[in-house]
This record gives sequence, C-alpha cells and structure tokens, in this order.
Amino acid sequence: MILSQEVKKAKRTGFIPTFLVGGLLAAILPVLNTAVRSENYLGLPGTPLQILFDANWSMMALLNILLIVGGACLMYYTEYADNAIQKMKSLPIKEGMMFVGKAVLLSTMYVIVLTIETLSFIFSSYHWFGLYNGFWLELGKNFGYVFLLGLPSIMLSLLIASAFKNMWIALGINVIGVFMAMMIYNMSFILSLFPFAMPFRIFGGTDPNRVLQFIGAAFIGIIVIGILEFIFLKVRRSFE
Repeated sequence: MILSQEVKKAKRTGFIPTFLVGGLLAAILPVLNTAVRSENYLGLPGTPLQILFDANWSMMALLNILLIVGGACLMYYTEYADNAIQKMKSLPIKEGMMFVGKAVLLSTMYVIVLTIETLSFIFSSYHWFGLYNGFWLELGKNFGYVFLLGLPSIMLSLLIASAFKNMWIALGINVIGVFMAMMIYNMSFILSLFPFAMPFRIFGGTDPNRVLQFIGAAFIGIIVIGILEFIFLKVRRSFE
C-alpha cells in the first residue's frame, strides 16, 4: 500500500522519466567509448566485462548517484510542498513507513537503471569482444554487487532529504557528499565505506575477501542509516 502511494506521487513529477533518461545516458557511455577507442581496449588483459567496467564505470556510477540524490530530494520536496507532510500526519500513516516506501521505490528505479546499463554492457561485449564461457555469471555478480553497494547511498540521500524542507539545501548537501566521494573512494578502505563512495567500487579485480567486507559494510550501512532515520523522526516529533 505504501509503495503504491509512492508510485502515485512519483507519477505527478518527472521522477520516473528522469531515471529512464538518465539510465539511457549512462548506458550510451560504454558503447560510444568502445566505438571511438576500441583499439585501446581490445588488447588489454582481463575479461571483456572487466575491461568495460574499468573504462566506464566511474562516470556511469557518478550519473547513477546523481540520479539517486536528485530523486530522493524530489520525493521529499513533494511532501514538504504546501505542508503536505504535516497534513499526512493526521492520517493513519507513519513517517517511518513513508521513508521505507520511498527507499523501496528508489531502489526499484535503481534496478531499472542498472538493467538498462546491463543491456549496454551485453551489447558492447558481444559486438567488440564476443561472449565467452562464464559471461552471464560474471555479469550477474557485477551488477548484483553494484546494486548492493548502491543501497547505502539511497538510504543516506533519503535521510538528508527528509531532514530539510528546502529541497535545495538537501540537494546541495547530497551533491557535496557525492563529489567528496569521488575524491576519496580510492584513498583507503575506510574512506571507501562512505555511502556515496561505495557505488564507485566494481566487482572485477577486487580481492574476494575485500568483496565480502564491502558487502558486510553495505548491510551494516543500510541498518545504521535506517535506525538514524527513525531516531531523527522521533526527535523531530518531540520538538513539533
């Protein structure tokens, strides 16, 4: 029920078309990059998917995170506009459940974006490298890993968006966090655990133990940010 309500709200904005267009723009990157500079990639060591991820994922991840933070701010802007969120408090709906609904919807849109990008990687691999044994398993591992590491950034962007009635303040804080993540995600393991930095990581070429550490950190991040949101909502209600 909560999710269906969030979908109805999103239909009144440019939320869904923005994600679809953003996913298409990100998906174009590996195709164009490989088409223009194919001679630079065909002789590189590693599997085709690893080569494509190494060459394109940083920019694609940046576009994905910007979509996430923009979507989170837009979702809460519609709640704060004309005091809609205050009116909602008179209904039998908890703010915490509204947060969960928005997180599920944003995660679903992220899956759709990743699916579009997956098709781009399939095309690029098939056209310039050819498919190989283990391709589909490697593809599933890569995008499952990317999706999981993107969830903490979804939770954090929604937490920040829920804290400010002014969408531009929330958007500014989120964007600053994204660009900080771009600078620190390769500096050290601890810094790479910053939620906005985690989506920049890729599965290919990463030590298996490090992969497990990132997966564990992602689950912990989701739980911690979720708890912080519920604490924030409780504290805010006590001051209203």
